[in-house]
Amino acid sequence: MEFEPEFIENVMSHIQPVLDLAVSWLTSPAAWSQFALLVVAWLMARLVTRRMQPHLAALLTPAPGATHILAPTMVFLRSLLPLLMPLLAFLFTAVGEELTRSLFGSGAVIAFGKRIFLFVAARILVEQVLTDRFLRTMGRYVLLPIMAIYMVGLLEPVSERLHAIRVELGDIRFTLMGLIRGLIAGALLFWAGSWSTRQSETYIKRQEELRPATRELASKAAQIVIFGTAFLILMQIMGIDLTAIAVLGGAVGVGIGLGLQQIAANFVSGVILLLEGQTTVGDYVELDDGQAGTIIKMTARACILQTVDGRWIVVPNENFITSRVVNYSDAGTAHRYEVEFSVAYETDIHRVPPLIEAAVQTLPFVLSDPEPVECELRGFGDSAVNFGVEFWVNGIEDLTDKYQSQVLFAVWDALKAEGIQMPFPQRVIHMAKA
Repeated sequence: MEFEPEFIENVMSHIQPVLDLAVSWLTSPAAWSQFALLVVAWLMARLVTRRMQPHLAALLTPAPGATHILAPTMVFLRSLLPLLMPLLAFLFTAVGEELTRSLFGSGAVIAFGKRIFLFVAARILVEQVLTDRFLRTMGRYVLLPIMAIYMVGLLEPVSERLHAIRVELGDIRFTLMGLIRGLIAGALLFWAGSWSTRQSETYIKRQEELRPATRELASKAAQIVIFGTAFLILMQIMGIDLTAIAVLGGAVGVGIGLGLQQIAANFVSGVILLLEGQTTVGDYVELDDGQAGTIIKMTARACILQTVDGRWIVVPNENFITSRVVNYSDAGTAHRYEVEFSVAYETDIHRVPPLIEAAVQTLPFVLSDPEPVECELRGFGDSAVNFGVEFWVNGIEDLTDKYQSQVLFAVWDALKAEGIQMPFPQRVIHMAKA
């Protein structure tokens, strides 16, 4: 085809300088001395690594059960020990390069060797050091190709070519190099943001002296700051004018004003909830519409309630601001409950209150403070005399009837022990004579 000679000519124009360089290296005494220095640097690096690595590994191994702040750093530095040999070879080669340049005025061969050692270090980093799947993938498909291009000395011309290609999207202009650099930097920045968010959340949640609401607010604030900073850095790396982003932000603001009112309201309501601290994770709440449960998670849009039977209810944050909410957990540690029962009309009802109060007060979960057990006469029914016994317990567990059964058993046992009968419905029928 017509373009084949031109294509072959272009390929040969790039290959021929490489062949000429290889021939010049093979016939030059200075080049052979640099090859020798590369071999010496590699052997010295292996020797020093063999001597130093066991001592460094022992030095960087934390004591069993160590929890001090240096322990994770020591573990991280110990994981980098496989890089010791190629980095030492690079260091020794750099010293050799200075020597050859001072003696022969050139150091191209040894500079190429330095790049080889850096490529070896990058390969060891990807294959042996990195354990995170994302970082290993980025290293395999991004770092190693870049280091290979750098090793053969083509990184600068490739970069210049990519810088020359410009991309325009309306008022936003950037080069193809900026786009590639932005994609790589964006992936790394947002991975680092996710990692930093997890670390900050773990650290904040360990601060037991802070209220749960304060911890949640600090976690959300850290997440916003981390990802906001990552976004701004990414825009600078890509070379995008931030004034264009301001225009986009104005359009987003109009969208929020027109169609995203509920999302914005729920987000603002979530921030208010976290700032006030009146409702937080772990609280048992009852909403105005009758929904009740324990808050197990608070997000930017909604709160997740877990009911006593294990179901999850997603409640928008706005409901906690605009409607009445009963927070049982925020009222105090002790709560009052009551159990109703009845006795027959033949009973001496004056004996019932002290009998039941003494029986219920002996239960281990019943408190005597803030008030002791109190048994009250509630009324006279059709077939029985109605009583109610009030008692105090710690927490809100009796919302699930955890204690009611035990209290009823105590009431039954106390009444039976005194021969007091429980009533049953009775009706008197009068028969009129015809």
